[in-house]
Amino acid sequence: MKDKFESNTDLELVDLVKTGDRKAFSTLVRRHQKAALRLSLRFMKDLDAAEDVTQEAFIKAYERIASFEGRASFKSWLFQIAVNTAKNKLRERRDTSDIMDMQLGVSAVAEATLVHSSVANLLHKFVEELPPRQRTALVLRVYEDLSFKEIADIMECPYDTAKANYRHALMKLKTDLEEHQDLKKWSEEVGGFVMEMTRKVAEAES
Repeated sequence: MKDKFESNTDLELVDLVKTGDRKAFSTLVRRHQKAALRLSLRFMKDLDAAEDVTQEAFIKAYERIASFEGRASFKSWLFQIAVNTAKNKLRERRDTSDIMDMQLGVSAVAEATLVHSSVANLLHKFVEELPPRQRTALVLRVYEDLSFKEIADIMECPYDTAKANYRHALMKLKTDLEEHQDLKKWSEEVGGFVMEMTRKVAEAES
């Protein structure tokens, strides 16, 4: 059955939800649930926990929909709720005092460029060692392909701060890759990724 709200924008759907139209919110859920689950998986240990975070984030979004003013996109607002929900759940479980202490996977770009699993594992380690806010910015930019405005909204910081955290994360990864002696035997793969990293740093600085 075709969704009658398929052609509506997120903001139009939010306005409908505010008038009491629950079906409009169901459309928002279908539209963003995969992205919200993917983001939650970046911060939680397993799929079940990520699904719980995603479900709770949507429930909170519905309950708080009247407070959504449209200054940011609905997706950014939802992501902010999801990140905060994940952080609270991790604290409740006492697994970590900071959401960014959880392990992160290698990005799609890295997986495509670094064909050797040992290199991918090492990059994984370098990402884990990034300062929390740098790692947050990197995840949202590289993994979720969000704009710096959206990242700033989610991180609740100025635009320039979000951009700086992302840039510093890229530069740190680039330096770590270039300096690691064990990577010399995979110079072609690493070289390709470093070139891609250099390009991204230049874009972040522009």
